Amino acid sequence: MLNFLKAIPQQVLVYFISFILALAAGKLLIPFLRRLKFGQVIREEGPQSHKAKTGTPTMGGAIFLIPVVILGIYFSFRDIRILWLVLVTLGFAVVGFLDDYLKIVKKKNEGLTPRQKMLGLLLVSGVFTWYAVTYTAGGNSLIIPFLGFSSPIYPTLYVMIPFNMFVLVSFTNAVNLTDGLDGLAGSVTTVVLLFFTVVTMLSGEWDYIRLFCSILAGGILGFLVYNLHPAKVFMGDTGSLALGGALAAVAILTGTPIFLGLSGIIYVAETLSVIIQVRYFKKTGGKRFFKMAPLHHHFEHQGWSEIKVVTIFTLVTILSSVIAFLLLR
Repeated sequence: MLNFLKAIPQQVLVYFISFILALAAGKLLIPFLRRLKFGQVIREEGPQSHKAKTGTPTMGGAIFLIPVVILGIYFSFRDIRILWLVLVTLGFAVVGFLDDYLKIVKKKNEGLTPRQKMLGLLLVSGVFTWYAVTYTAGGNSLIIPFLGFSSPIYPTLYVMIPFNMFVLVSFTNAVNLTDGLDGLAGSVTTVVLLFFTVVTMLSGEWDYIRLFCSILAGGILGFLVYNLHPAKVFMGDTGSLALGGALAAVAILTGTPIFLGLSGIIYVAETLSVIIQVRYFKKTGGKRFFKMAPLHHHFEHQGWSEIKVVTIFTLVTILSSVIAFLLLR
């Protein structure tokens, strides 16, 4: 049995261990959240079909964060660098937790003010960016499609620091916007993490990043057991901000933010749909470009079921990840 386990690639073994830990965490955490009455507040302007979800436990992102903490700390004794990925993920999770908690207390879909939330995101982004540009090669480099190599960018202080912070803040918000349907953010993010797991096989320097991606992907798979339609729990901002921060951090350390945008094209589309909707609404005096934003709600209003939207968006992510990998090669 021991020889059999040794023959399994480490990232595969870690993936399944994380999956099992997340399953166990969900069994314990969901009833606990119900007892605390940590139920989701559904926004009034949302699709009518979502009203039935009111009261579904939120903050379920802790389900996949638990394996990240346990396994991340374990592997940090072998490579301390993985601890920075764990810490940045937890940092964004804390901002999300505060947002979720205030929503529950107020019984409204309003938590932290936009300014408070942005300050929290910038603080976490600033600390991680300092680490990335000071102690890693990836934090100072950017791999460009078609060129196939990583070029150090100078002057770092004026270019990479604001750029990396922009990537971190943008993708935390992008994943947050994507988390609007049962299983959507989890399914899309699982594919993107598997993309990065494959990408990090290209360099031995990225072994610790590959392990982190495997741990987080396995945890999300366990979470999806409880989050696929009809969801028994939502990840909340606790989970969505953590996922966005983790993806952005991985991209920064590997010099691949552009490829994160390509692989995670759904995140980009969801964010652009909101920007277009808001600007069009203001410019036309109240008209809407989409039936509703973010984009997944537009397709719901077109008559698509939640399952269809999640399935199509996940397939698009698989295709975009393949294209991103080919461009990277």
